[in-house]
Amino acid sequence: MTKSVWNVDSVHSEIGFSIKHMMISKAKGNFISFDGEIKADLDQFTDAEIKLTIDVSSVDTRNKDRDDHLRSADFFDVENYPKATFISKEIKKTSDNHYEVIGDLTLKGTTKTVTLEVIVEGQSKDPMSGNTVAGFSGETTISRKDFDLTWNTTLETGGVLLSDDVKISFEIEAHKQD
Repeated sequence: MTKSVWNVDSVHSEIGFSIKHMMISKAKGNFISFDGEIKADLDQFTDAEIKLTIDVSSVDTRNKDRDDHLRSADFFDVENYPKATFISKEIKKTSDNHYEVIGDLTLKGTTKTVTLEVIVEGQSKDPMSGNTVAGFSGETTISRKDFDLTWNTTLETGGVLLSDDVKISFEIEAHKQD
């Protein structure tokens, strides 16, 4: 089968994250600016090629001071590492429209292999433009320490401000290119 090129529509997509805060709640945020390309025959998704690029400076947690701290060398160090990327290496079908997408995540100059749990939500014609669009959703959990995102502080109760695990989730709408 022939692979089509699907470009990520960032206006109708979201890449977000959550992290345990003070050991009792979760802090959430997302990235406003990102793009990506999926080369795939959606009927044979295990052969897909996926590349996503995130402008890490576009982090938004709805708190300017926290966002500025995340952009600093304590966390993302956007001055030296402005982009994060994900490039797929292998895709395994786990059930009907569910897949494990294994690939390289590069964040803050460190590349690690991660596995995304992905659902191919389907495809449809956009009634406004007539374009064919496809939907994808999924998540993964990464260790901050794996990417040298180690800033933390101890709480007076004995815990830490931020957990090591960060859950990344996404909802992607991609437009087929003719």
